This record gives sequence, C-alpha cells and structure tokens, in this order.
Amino acid sequence: MPNRLSLETSPYLLQHKNNPVDWFPWSEEALTAAKVLDKPILLSIGYSACHWCHVMERESFENAGIAVLMNENFINIKVDREERPDLDSIYMSAVQSIAGHGGWPLTVFLTPEGKPFHGGTYFPPVDRQGMPGFPKVLEAVSNAYKNQREQIESASDRLVDHIKAFTKFPDSELEISDNISKTAYEDIESQVDMIHGGLKGAPKFPQPMIYEFLLKHHVRTNHAESLSIVTKTLDKMAYGGIYDHLGGGFHRYSTDAVWLVPHFEKMLYDNALLVRLYLHAYQVTGKDLYKNVVEETLAYVIREMTSVEGAFFSSQDADSDGIEGQYFVWTVDEIQEILDPHLADDITKYYDVSSKGNFEGKSILNLVSQEYNESKYKLIKDTLIKARDPLLKSRNKRVCPETDNKILTAWNGLMISAFAEASIILNNQVYADAAERSAAFILNNLMNKNRLLRTFKDGKCKLNGYLEDYAFFVEGLLELHETTLNPSWLNHAVNLSKTMINLFWDTKTEQFYDTSIDHEDLVIRPRDIADNAIPSGASTACKVLLKLAVYLDDDKMRDIARLSIESAMPLITKAPIAAGEWLNCIEFHIDGSKEIVINGDFNHQGTKRLLSEVYRSFVPNKVILGINGDAAYDNFPLAASKNMLDGKPTAYVCKNYTCDLPVNEPTDLFKRLTNQQ
Repeated sequence: MPNRLSLETSPYLLQHKNNPVDWFPWSEEALTAAKVLDKPILLSIGYSACHWCHVMERESFENAGIAVLMNENFINIKVDREERPDLDSIYMSAVQSIAGHGGWPLTVFLTPEGKPFHGGTYFPPVDRQGMPGFPKVLEAVSNAYKNQREQIESASDRLVDHIKAFTKFPDSELEISDNISKTAYEDIESQVDMIHGGLKGAPKFPQPMIYEFLLKHHVRTNHAESLSIVTKTLDKMAYGGIYDHLGGGFHRYSTDAVWLVPHFEKMLYDNALLVRLYLHAYQVTGKDLYKNVVEETLAYVIREMTSVEGAFFSSQDADSDGIEGQYFVWTVDEIQEILDPHLADDITKYYDVSSKGNFEGKSILNLVSQEYNESKYKLIKDTLIKARDPLLKSRNKRVCPETDNKILTAWNGLMISAFAEASIILNNQVYADAAERSAAFILNNLMNKNRLLRTFKDGKCKLNGYLEDYAFFVEGLLELHETTLNPSWLNHAVNLSKTMINLFWDTKTEQFYDTSIDHEDLVIRPRDIADNAIPSGASTACKVLLKLAVYLDDDKMRDIARLSIESAMPLITKAPIAAGEWLNCIEFHIDGSKEIVINGDFNHQGTKRLLSEVYRSFVPNKVILGINGDAAYDNFPLAASKNMLDGKPTAYVCKNYTCDLPVNEPTDLFKRLTNQQ
C-alpha cells in the first residue's frame, strides 16, 4: 500500500511512495507526531538523479526488516533537497560537523524539535568497508535516545549553536579593491591543474563561476595566464567523458583527474552555467569548439529538458535499469554493428572505444588523449557528425535515464540567462523564443501576487520562493531585457528585486538570508553564502542589485550590494574558490559598469545590428538599456536625454552616466566599446 509520499509531486519523493517505510514529507503533521509519540526523527534527504540515493533505497528502504526498525523507533521524513534547499543547507552543515564530510543521501537523526544530534550520508544494509550497517545505526541511535536523553539534548543544543555560527562571519576591515581580486587570482592559480585543467586532484567539478571571474580578470588586466587557465579547462572538459559527445550536455562532475569518468546525472544548473561560460570564452577566443559545445548543449536542453509549455526540467538520472552510466557507454561491437566499417574504425579510434573499455568493460566516448588543435578538431568533428544520427537512434532504443520533470524557478532563471545570451551571440531566434517562453511560464504559473513560488509539477505550484529563486530569475529577466531590449522584462526584474529586498535582506545584520522573513520557523535561519555547484543566492542577489542600481541610480541598492560583499569578505579572502560569483561582483564594483543605451524600434534592422555589435566581443559588467517611443522610462535615469540621432537607431556608451557622442553605425559603436575612438 502506498505511503504518504504518494500525495506529493516531487519525482524523488514519488520514487519512495511504495517503500514499506512509513514515510512522511516534511510537514507539521510529521513534526507533531514526533512530539506526541516522543520519537526521534529520521530525516533522509536526496534528489532524483542521485545514484547513491537509489542504492540506499534498494538496499535499505525496500527491505522489510529494516523498515520495521525505522517505523517502530522513528518518525521517518523524506525530503527532496531541490524543493527544500533550506532544510538541506541546515542539516548538511550538521552532518559535516558530525562526520567531517557530507553528501547525498543525507541521513540525519533529530529530536522532535528538529534539532540534529547524529547523522551521516550513505549507510550500507550490513557492515561493509569500515561503515556500520544501517540496522546497527538505527538500533544504536534508538537506544541512545531512550537511555541517554539528557546527553542527546545537550549535544543537539551544542550542534545547533555550532551551525548557527556558520551563518555569521566576523566583520572585515578590508576594502573592496583590486588587491582583493589580485590576491584571489593568485590563490586560484596556485590550485589549477595546468595539464588537465580544472583544479588539482580528483574529483573534478566544473565550478563555472571561478572561470567567469578569470575571464573578466583577463579582459580587465590583459593578464594572459588568466585566459590560459580558462581555455585549458574548457578544452579538457569539452574533450572529456564529462561531456556527452553524442547527445550534448554535461554530466555532473568527473570522478577522476582527467575529466574521463563522470557521475552521469545531468543537472539543468550545470548546463546553464557552462553554456554561459563557453559563450563568453567563444566571444574572447572565437574557438569553434566552444560554439559547438553551446549549440549541442542547448539542442539537448530543447530536446530532452523542456516541457510542452516551455519551462525547463530539473535533471536526468545517472542510472538506467539500476546501472549507472549504462545509457551512455559503448562497445566496439555495438559501434561496428551500427556504422559502416570505415566510419566505425574512425569513431572507435578517435573516441577511445576499445575492447578493454575505460568504464567497467565498456567505453565512454571521449577525446581525453587529444590536445586541442583546430584542424584536427574539425576532422574529428566531421567524423562524429556523420556518425551521430545512427548512434543516437540506437542509443534512444535503450532504457533512458529518468527525467525529474519538476520545474524550479531558480534553475529556470539560470537557463533563461543562457538561452537569452546565446540568442544574440549566435544570432538564433529559437534560443530567444526558448528564454521568453520559460520566463513567461514562471510569471504566469509561479507567482502568487508579487511573490515567487519555488516549484511546479503536474499543474501544482507550491513552496514560497527562496532567495536564489528571486536572484536567479531576476538575472534571467535582466538578460532577456538586454538581449531583446523589451522593457517589460526589465520592469518585472525591478519589481521582483524590490520584493527580494523586503523579504530576504536583514537590516539589523546587514546581510541576505536564504529564507524569507515570514518563512516557517526552523532551528536556524539559513544563510549559505558559498558559491558551490551554483552561485549562492546572496552573491547573485548582489550581482543583480549592482546592475539594477545603475538602471535606477538607486543608492539603497548600491549600499545593499556593497554591504553584501563586505559581509562575505572573510569567505572571499580565505577560500576564493568557494567565492567565484562574489569575485565577479568585486570585478563589477572595482571596474564599474559600461552603460549602453540603444534607442530605436526593437524590430528595426539598424537597432538589431547595434545590439549584435555589443555582443560581438566579451564586454564584462555591461548594463544595456533599450528604449523606444512605445514605453515610459521615467524610472530609469539612464534613459534621460538619449534621443535618436538623425532619426535612426542610436547607441550611447556611458560611464557613471557620462556618455560619449551617440552613434548610428555598428563600426563606430565597436570603437566606443573597445575604447578605440
């Protein structure tokens, strides 16, 4: 008989609806039951694309004997971390403090008041490789709760105090200056693997925000090594097994130091952030490799990760038929059976397909042994283009990894930014349409009055939005305005940013929190400012407020952005690799914005040519305002006195609201943008 999770919409929770475990979703009902029955809570947090989450379910949560232990001794709560990043952040900090490491599945034991006192990640069903079996853990925790209650209460109080400290950083006297950026660059450079790209060692994570910072640092300082680090990393990732050479898109991360063997899940956020990074690197270098990666990745998102309404799904699983990576790997025999002999020989030779294999006896397509060479790359690429359709047709007959088709506001915001930028840089209207459809879907389906909601699935939207939902979506709206010049996107961004400040900015502590001021009471109010797989909500909020302050000439927004950077300064200076987006904010703060105003009918070819010229090269920290005669711009001081020149579409390039002479011609605009006037 299905448990309570059968009433949920999260694909991850629904995966557990037939477990013999008496699961609750996180709810007042579950917390009340724990207090009434005086039972500890077993909190299990994961996500649908998580390989080890599936393993623990098969081994333990589907085991009738283990389920009896869980049901008799605990109130069992299952949480999708993607729906509830607040709970994930709080209890991940607790487990990292207890065990010295974290990950998913996250297994945490709580008092009925929600205070953590013990935890870990994956537990096997029996003692294995130095790990205690899950039944042994359950019995030990249950006995301790019954017989050592006082010690557990005391330990949980200390642990809560400890994780509260993670939300507070000491005041910093350091100024926001070029020296901070320079020191951060030197720290990052010391950790870079210049043979294989990325940071030294394994596993290797993409961490796009770091390389965005290095690109901006290169453009501002003309430091060649900054660019070399970026291109080495992007070349190696694009050639590695972390990239799906057949279907496009990046897997989550590499388990080794050479980008060969990934964890095979694909996340919307990774692909959104990497598309933007490869786009910007393409603007700087002109490499076809980077352009191809963008086009193939966005084709994958449109094909496999887009709902009929135009919003973007969350992730795809690592497993199919319970076997990780099975969908993506090949044997020599399979390739030879599908392709003609000459083409099969070329594919197996170039893409490292051998009888020995490189992953559990089979082969992940990769170019790891190759160094990027333009002519050689073109030859290899032409070969793959000939083989792609028959290989994809064959692959599509396999059992496909499950797609988590819930729609998250924050992650859609990231992908909206990617499609919007790609539309103008690569001159592709399909991309613009994709960005606009997703944005319209969020505005029409995930708004309650002037507030964003977190998640949508099966016609149901729920959960108040978090800081990252506002910040990432506002950034997507700003990118849409800058790439279409349509003022409606900018107006939505302004309105939502004001709501964001009201809900998440704390005037007493002068910092952003991840949950709104009226969020449910939890053991702490979470504030995770580190830029990890995705930027933090706080750093992205800072980034968008820096831009909006220019649009609006708003000192309050400037002050909030500055105070945010100052509050993060201990992290930025001690661990710059965990502060990539904060460093991008510092680049904006010290370099200042390049303000570009384009006045003209948005559908006029002259207007479009001027806008395309802005994106012909990588211009960091730009703020683009589009104006025409159909809308009012009284709220935007940047629009003042920006009249058309000679009745033609006109561009202005400004710094601190002081502008060069207006221009009509793209060539003249390029000179203004590159200071060649």
